[in-house]
Amino acid sequence: MEIAPNESKTPSKIGDRPTSDVVVRLRTQDGRDDWLYCHSHILVEESKYFADRLSDSWPTCQILDSRNCVEVYCEEPDLDYHVNVLRLFYVIADSLMTEICHGVRNALGILRVAVKFGCPRIIAVCVDYLEAVPWEEAEEEELLNTIPGMGSKVEPVLARLQPVNPAAVMKIFLAALQFATSSPPSPLNDLKTTAQEQLEYLLTEDDDAPLLTADEEIKLEVIRCANRLFDRFNNLVESLLCDLQESISDAGKLQSLHSCLTDLSWACQILGKLEIMRDFVCSWTELSMKLVKIVQQKEAENQILKTMLKVLEVTAKVLEAVGYGIVVLPTVKRLHMVKLWLPFVRSMKPLVDSFTEETDDDLTIKVDSELWQSLESAFVSIILALPSVDQADILTEWLENQQIQYPDLTEAFEVWCYRSKVSKRRLAALGEDHNTAKTV
Repeated sequence: MEIAPNESKTPSKIGDRPTSDVVVRLRTQDGRDDWLYCHSHILVEESKYFADRLSDSWPTCQILDSRNCVEVYCEEPDLDYHVNVLRLFYVIADSLMTEICHGVRNALGILRVAVKFGCPRIIAVCVDYLEAVPWEEAEEEELLNTIPGMGSKVEPVLARLQPVNPAAVMKIFLAALQFATSSPPSPLNDLKTTAQEQLEYLLTEDDDAPLLTADEEIKLEVIRCANRLFDRFNNLVESLLCDLQESISDAGKLQSLHSCLTDLSWACQILGKLEIMRDFVCSWTELSMKLVKIVQQKEAENQILKTMLKVLEVTAKVLEAVGYGIVVLPTVKRLHMVKLWLPFVRSMKPLVDSFTEETDDDLTIKVDSELWQSLESAFVSIILALPSVDQADILTEWLENQQIQYPDLTEAFEVWCYRSKVSKRRLAALGEDHNTAKTV
């Protein structure tokens, strides 16, 4: 059909019935039926969809209220967005962004209709707005479910979600690693904690694969940073040993010790994920006796108990690595670890339990029950891998000790009894087989 030129100098307004020549009829399956009085020259200029519907090539032309009628069917939740888009056809360019900027959901709803109607001006404004504003998580999910099917014009909206190239990932990982293992001023401690948490998250395989592959370059840098972290810890331990009574009473040094232990506990997580625990385990084994000597010098108070528990947290990770064969140590070192840490853990458990039950302080020690279970399981595994004579000595001391309830070495005791009873028969059978083989 032929569209009459707009000869009037007065701007057209949607809903202005006397000057309108088209009715846009919005209809839903739920029975809603809205009539909007519009102007053909604006519809054609703003929308390819309406330009096609009002052209001579369209096979039918309905008449409603003595005007050309374009029927548009839509879902009930989107009807208001259809009305808004038709209204935006009449908004001048300078005001269009202001009209659309009423939240991500509103802009996305308008964008869906604008794409349907083929409205480049409105699409461009919606894209600029959505690309620039922050999104809540639910809004982000909705954008991800909607934008990809809209074509190349709207792809800039998802630019912030595009995969980062490996070189950029490597750069930010190494920068975060350096910061996470540094000693920043106290106002930056929260940022350091965040860096540690995010590094662990990037390396974790959950619903998604880890963000980067731990190649040799990454592993070497993690080891270097962990070694620097351990060197600082070792220097602090040595300084505390130099003047034991005075130093351990120094709240600042005690806080530094606790902070270093927190960093080492985190480093264990990273080293474990990358399967490069050996250097850390060896260093912790060498330092263990000095560390136990330091933390046992102070009476049971809240702060020192927290530090002692942090020591146990790191020790549990080390013992797990040794007990489960992740890191292989000589027998003498494994035996040393058991004889050093078993009495310490045994004495700590009732101490922490009694302190936790008796105090109502807001700073009450919070202990994860999994820590005690991890330590117990690691001890059993290490003990069962020792020579049977050493096992017997450890189990004898355990059975005679008043703190026999923890750690519970019942499993190790049962296995030792079984192995000891059948050992002669097993070894005799092996000897017979060996002699037979030599004869043959």
